[in-house]
Amino acid sequence: MAIQRILIVDDSPTERYYLTDILVKNGFSVSTANNGEEALAKIKADKPQLILMDVVMPGANGFQVTRSIARDPELQDVPVIICSSKNQETDRIWGLRQGAREYLVKPVDAAELLAKIAALG
Repeated sequence: MAIQRILIVDDSPTERYYLTDILVKNGFSVSTANNGEEALAKIKADKPQLILMDVVMPGANGFQVTRSIARDPELQDVPVIICSSKNQETDRIWGLRQGAREYLVKPVDAAELLAKIAALG
């Protein structure tokens, strides 16, 4: 099943706009959340087909939210791609261990992001 509905979770309005712009121009339906708590509420209310998750946010960070999604039987089939400015290999490994399918470093390359989405779809 091709991915259509994507939730972007990021506390940066600039980053949300940048990612939304890429995705909408490529035919995706996009919703956004400013933090982990808002993201979990939106995911439960209207289950997206993919989540793009920032790591550094106020409240629950992206690793914690990704782990919550991966451990929830109703949500664990929703893939998460972490998009973070944290560019250490240990961050990438930790993100994947929390349940993320992919880990991209900001600034996210549009072509790479679209290729990762296509591979998941």
